[in-house]
Amino acid sequence: MKKILSILVAFLVFSTSFGQPPSGSRVQAALPPGTIIHGNIPYNNDTLKQHLLDIYLPAGTKKKVPLVVFIHGGGWVSNDKYADMGYMPNTVAAMLNNGLAVASIDYRFAMQAVFPAILQDCNKAVSFLYDNAARYNLDNSKIALMGFSAGGHLASLMGTSQNNKVSSLYFPSSYRPFQYKGVVDFYGPVDLVLLPGNENLKSPESILIGAAPLLRPDLAKAASPLTYLDKNDPPFLIYHGEKDDLVSNKQSKLLSAWLTYYGVKNELTIVKDAPHFGTMYDVEEISTKVIAFLLQQLK
Repeated sequence: MKKILSILVAFLVFSTSFGQPPSGSRVQAALPPGTIIHGNIPYNNDTLKQHLLDIYLPAGTKKKVPLVVFIHGGGWVSNDKYADMGYMPNTVAAMLNNGLAVASIDYRFAMQAVFPAILQDCNKAVSFLYDNAARYNLDNSKIALMGFSAGGHLASLMGTSQNNKVSSLYFPSSYRPFQYKGVVDFYGPVDLVLLPGNENLKSPESILIGAAPLLRPDLAKAASPLTYLDKNDPPFLIYHGEKDDLVSNKQSKLLSAWLTYYGVKNELTIVKDAPHFGTMYDVEEISTKVIAFLLQQLK
């Protein structure tokens, strides 16, 4: 009974811990002066609210700039493209002030888009950005990913699977032949079988794949970034909280270990006393390292 209760509590925290996501106007008000905003762009030629993205360009942009695709968290079942931007304003501002564009994307939740459909949304958003790069002054040869929690999981999946060209992970005819230059993963899970709700059909990880991971390890494996790892994957910068009680930092340690095994450049930082998410990840020490990593990979 205690185990079931803890899983249910974790689900509630996953789906509501970010609180009500900040409004777009609040997030945009915190951007550097002169930031060029292209808001609520449909990326899948439909009218779904969760098939929208925002593009933020550095002030005065007149030439092609590198792009960081920002993927929100929320246990694959909640939040929106403003959620993590709301508590990472310094890092977002630093990206823009250093000449990097940011595209924050929405995607359907797992209840409506069981894996791989949820990932197909994310990949389609990037395909749209790739195809329309000239229109928005983006350099489609210089694209990096940044994700938080469930968004970190999706970003890691995108980064590791892109060179594998797995057709099921993309909408038909939407794969684009490019290489991500880097992935910044904040506390994303990478092995669903090791998550605490692995036997509970109502856990976020079960909702993601439509089955309990421990009972359908095949589905869990297909949704794990570790499955697609190889020596040709992009460099990773990984952050995870020392006191994360939702996603164990052993998940990021496992990712880092496998990346190292394959010879992929990576760096893992366990943030002292940090919980699962929050402003502790937006401090100058972390922001400075994130910007240095992105500038190095996107040069």
